[in-house]
Amino acid sequence: MKKFIVICIVSLGMPGPGHADDGPLGFTPIVNEISIYQNGSDEGDNLGQTLQIISINEIKLGTAFSLEFTADLNRRMTPGEDEDYYLEISLVKPVWKKLSVNYQRIHGTFIADPVNQFGVRWSF
Repeated sequence: MKKFIVICIVSLGMPGPGHADDGPLGFTPIVNEISIYQNGSDEGDNLGQTLQIISINEIKLGTAFSLEFTADLNRRMTPGEDEDYYLEISLVKPVWKKLSVNYQRIHGTFIADPVNQFGVRWSF
């Protein structure tokens, strides 16, 4: 798991080979963020820490689509667990105006098996 985190952080800092609208191949960074949070309850109790990684990039491989990655890596947040995580990777393909279709794959310590989601997204 720690190697996976390092690879994600390093890949966020790498420059892309171009822009998605240049020819049949391209890469355009949209959002790449790393955040660190101290979690607390309304009563002031320490609820651990969260490292959050968000990466949204437009990729063109003949056709343009977005590749989205979100990871929440928690430390001492879930009772009885030292660490837990939530990982989501999505492929989003615009189909008409602000309507897109997308596929998401979710992994996490809170689910027994990975989840596949197929959906429609309306951006406004």
